[in-house]
Parts: sequence; C-alpha cells; structure tokens
Amino acid sequence: MRKLLPLIGTPSGSHPGGRSAMTCRFRCGDACFHEVPNTSDNEYVGDVIAGALSRRTMMRAAAVVTVAAAAGSGAALPAAAAPQATSRKPAGEKSAARGLRYSSVAPNTADAVTVPDGYRQNVVIRWGEPILRGAPAFDPEKQTAAAQAGQFGYNNDFLALLPIPGECRRQLLVANHEYTDEVLMFRGYDAANPTREQVEIAWAAHGLGAVVVEEDRRTGALTAVPRHHLNRRVTATTEFRLTGPAAGSALLRTSADPTGRKVLGTLNNCSGGTTPWGTTLHGEENFNQYFANSSRATDKRYGIGTGATERKWERFDKRFDVAQEPNEVHRFGYVVEFDPYDPASTPRKHTALGRFKHEAATVRLTEDGRPVVYSGDDERFDYFYKFVGTKRMKKGSSRAVREHNLSLLDEGTLYVAKLTGDSPALEIDGTGKLPADGEFDGSGEWIPLATATAKGAVSHVEGMTAEEVFVFTRLAGDKVGATKMDRPEDIQPSPVTGKVYVALTNNTNRGVGTNAKADEANPRNANKHGHILELTERWNRPESKTFAWSLFLVAGDPDDPATYFAGFPKDDVSPISCPDNVAFDPYGNLWISTDGSQLGSHDGLFGVATRGPRRGELKQFLTVPKGAETCGPIIQDRRVLVAVQHPGEIDGASVEKPASTWPDGPGKIVRPAVVAVWRADGDDIGV
Repeated sequence: MRKLLPLIGTPSGSHPGGRSAMTCRFRCGDACFHEVPNTSDNEYVGDVIAGALSRRTMMRAAAVVTVAAAAGSGAALPAAAAPQATSRKPAGEKSAARGLRYSSVAPNTADAVTVPDGYRQNVVIRWGEPILRGAPAFDPEKQTAAAQAGQFGYNNDFLALLPIPGECRRQLLVANHEYTDEVLMFRGYDAANPTREQVEIAWAAHGLGAVVVEEDRRTGALTAVPRHHLNRRVTATTEFRLTGPAAGSALLRTSADPTGRKVLGTLNNCSGGTTPWGTTLHGEENFNQYFANSSRATDKRYGIGTGATERKWERFDKRFDVAQEPNEVHRFGYVVEFDPYDPASTPRKHTALGRFKHEAATVRLTEDGRPVVYSGDDERFDYFYKFVGTKRMKKGSSRAVREHNLSLLDEGTLYVAKLTGDSPALEIDGTGKLPADGEFDGSGEWIPLATATAKGAVSHVEGMTAEEVFVFTRLAGDKVGATKMDRPEDIQPSPVTGKVYVALTNNTNRGVGTNAKADEANPRNANKHGHILELTERWNRPESKTFAWSLFLVAGDPDDPATYFAGFPKDDVSPISCPDNVAFDPYGNLWISTDGSQLGSHDGLFGVATRGPRRGELKQFLTVPKGAETCGPIIQDRRVLVAVQHPGEIDGASVEKPASTWPDGPGKIVRPAVVAVWRADGDDIGV
C-alpha cells in the first residue's frame, strides 16, 4: 500500500500548491495571494453546459472531431466500472509499459535526488560553475556580477539537449535561469536594503545558459565542458530584438529605446521548447513581479503591483519603475527564441505569440511545414493559446535558411482555447466525481485573436487593435470568452500520436467565494492537486480550429475518489500532485515533473503510459531534495535529465541557516543544479 507522508514545512493551505512562502515571494511575487487578475465576466464552461444540448445531440455535432480522438487511446471506463471499482495487484517491472519498466520510487522526504534501484546519477552542472573563458571558480563569499555573467545561472528550469555535429559524445545543454532567491545566495542579505552589487549579480544570474556537456565512457556521467566556443550566457542586461507585429509600436517605445525594437534582458523564463529548425524557445512567465509602482488597469490584469517590488530593482534602474518608464513592462511576457549554435546572435522576442505569463512554447509542424506553437498562461483562471504560422520552414543550414526560419514565428494567427463539456452541469458537482458517461470530456474551438502578415496585422477582437491584442493578450482572451483554466502550464504534443497534453497545476481558488466554480474541464473546487488535459485536434492536424478533449489524469492520492488515471486501476499507480513540466520518451510515454506536491512527499518525476492496455499507468521515477521543484525533464534513450530548482527554499531558511545540504553536503551553500540519471548497466531507460 502507498504510505503518504505528513506535510513538512509550511502547513497545507497557508500557501497554495504546497509552496513555501519564500518560493511565493521570489518566484512569482506572491501571485496566489493577490487578487485574481482575471475579473472578466466571460461565461464559464459550467454556464455553457447548463444550456447545452443532450449528450447524444452534442456527440452528433462533434462527430468529426471525435473520430480523431479515438485513435491511439484506450477506452475510458464506463460509469459502472469506475477506476476505484477495479482491483489489481501492483505489477512487476516487466509487465509495465515499455519505457516504464523500473521500480517505482516511494514517496519520501529525503534531502537527496532519489532514483530507482539499478540507476545511477550525477550532478551535471551547478549554479556558479564557470562556463565562459575568464570566469573564475565559484566562491559564495566573493560573488561579483562580472563573475556571475560568465558562470552558470541560478534556478535552472527548462532544459534542452542538442546535437553538436562532429563532436562525438558531446551535446549542447541549454537551460533557463528563471529567478533568483537572494536570501539563499547572499550571506547576511537585507531584503529591505539590497546593495547594487547584489542586484547586479541577480541580473547576471537570470536569463539563459548554453554549455557543452560530455559523456564519460566509463561511468555514464555527464559533465560540463567549460570554455567551449558554443558556451554562452544571456542575462537580464543582454540585448534582445523585438520582432513581429507589435515591434516598433508606440506601446513598446521607451526613453532608452525610442524605436520600440530593442530591449535589455529576459526575465523569469520558465518552460520552453525546441524547434525543428535548431533553436530553442523560452517563455517569460512571472515578469510582473520585477516592476513597481503601477496604477493602470492593464497592468493590474497582469498582476503588476502598485508599490515596491521584493527585490527593489527599481532603486537601481528606472526601467523597473512603471511610474517612470510606463512601457518597459510591455516588453516582457513574450516567447524568446535563442540560436544556441551562433554565440554572436541576438535573441528575439516574438510579439506574434502574444504577451502573457508564458509557460512553455512547444512546436509541431503542419504537413506543409508551417509551425504551430502551443503555450499556457500560468495564472489561476487564465487561458491556453496556439499560434499557427503562415510561412513554411526551409531545410538546410546556410545563413539564408537560418535567417528565414528565425522569422517563422513573426507571421500567422494567434488563437485562444474555448472548451465545452458534454455532460449536464448538475453532474459536475465540484468533488471530482465522474459524470454518468464515465469521463470528463467534450469539444473545443480555437478562437482567433489576431493575424500578422508581412504587410501588417489584423485584429479579430472587437474594440482592440492588432497591436493591442499582441501586447494585452489577456484582455483579448477575456473579450472573446476563452475558458478559464486551473493554471495552464507546460503543453506537449505527442510525437507518436499527435495528441496534445496540457498540464494544469492547481487552483485552490476554484469555487471559493465568488470565483468560478468547477466545470467539466476543471472538475474540482479548491483544486490543490491539478490535472492533465488530453486534446485531439480535428483530423489530428495541428492547424485545425476545433478539437476534442478529455481529462487524462486527475491528480492526487489514488485512494481519493476524486482522482482518475485514464481508467487505469488506481491501486497500481503512484500518488502525484501538482503536474508542471511534461515531456515524452521515445515510446510515447508522458513524463511529468511536479511543483508543490500537496501529498507530503517531495516533488518528483513520473512516467505514465498514454496508449495501449496500460494507458494511465503512472510510476514515480525520482524525487528531489527538500524545498526543491522538479523542472525541465529530458527523456532520452539512455539518460534522463532534470533541473533541480530552488533546493532548500523553505520558510526561514538562509545562507546562515540552510534547510538543505544538497548537492555538496554540510558546510556548503545550497545550489540549484542539473542532474543526469542513467541505468547502471548502460541499457535503455525503462526497458
């Protein structure tokens, strides 16, 4: 039987999603304690359901959509055979789905990365390790901004591993450096009075990092190669190019940049994606927390505060003070494109993909080679989006081809999702109980917001110009009645089936007070564990304007009747809470990393079968140390990588009083890091 552990650190309920107060302060600016930014009155899914047709009529109307939904899926359990009613003894490793044949890691609170029996691990690279020529070795007592600019940044999140032509056993690791936690970085840190040097170190610790890594033939370990010519750091002061339909707009011009086409830095990069043309995408998420002294309604919709910020950056650079530089904040909240093969290239911010708290930016191509990008807006009651490009990708590696492909995300149409359930509203009671048809499912449509072309842009939202749609995308979603979701985070299309999976981390405000109540797409009030949506585009074509959807997984303790694992027997799965980043392995299994587990165990990484007779079988692969979040999973044939973010981020912790001793043991400063895991016998993962 599963044994759940008592909650550690901050008591459940005091900080939504199980996060510590420190995490809420430094990562998202206490977003969960502020007023919900989305106060729009667009109708909720539950309201739509109440006036909907019968299930039979709706199924006829959506028949074209649901044909594609049946492909590659196991059938859901009927109401009479709900998951709790079926009993099965835990399966052995050999009977699990291919790719998931490892011994499940038990829930735990060890201050370590815990991996399955027969697997080994190593720390690939830590915060502060030098990667550029001339950068010094890390010394926590002698940090400088100049040193940090040449060292691996703080709080690694999204990871990508790219091939390096001609260099055997080497790959190029690209990482996001989401945010800094100054209390855990600087001895004696005074939050009310940070020094300029501390602020400039934090600027240098944000952004992106590229570093070559090499496999040790004897041990299987993966280690960084310092001073390689492809190694690079991008920080909060690196020059970026604004591209697409809003570039040059009056809304993006500042005193430092009257052109509205250049911006310094990227902030709070969370998850991202890789492109078929060899670049990486990075989503600027909780950018709002860096900007002070706002008084505008448009800023309030983005959660930008009226007073000072936590880090007090506005004291050292007026661009972080909205009262002095009102348009600077409009230059953050985009998808960043980074060319890791050209260390001299200028990264781009693509305005055509909209401005919101981007979590992820994952790409698939249409049959004729046009890019489609999925992205979630990580906020309670906000939306998820799709961009469909109009230009086709070119093959090749010439400079002209690469420049063409770097412009693919500047022309196309931006859409937002609206979901409709197919069960009567009375059957969605907020407890997570399955409706009579045995699953939470329905149909949906992509509502166009604006289209960008080489000749200009056109708005599809009444009362908003195209520039306003791309800069104030949340407001455009409000106007067209998009579906309010429970924190849409990472979104990944399956490379095997084409189905799209949306991680919805949690929403403890669902159904609380005057907030939106449960609906079929978000079926639990006070949803503290989250769920995963499975979406099938019409005809399985990514450019389609309609889709079918169902809830693939409703997270929590499997003993809780409100949980659901795609119909798989619940006595044969691992407990999971707060899904965040997702990735696929070569066999089509979905791997899920968690953030803020509410089950008493540390966060971890889980694999789950998405098709075949074991669809819904979920197994825990690893757990991370105390206070940490599991990020950036990469699942290769013979190696798994995770970013261990903010270890030791527990209320009351500091450099002087650490809550964790990971990764280097007692007496050493706690450091975010990237970890590699592989089988001791060198064979493929999970086979």
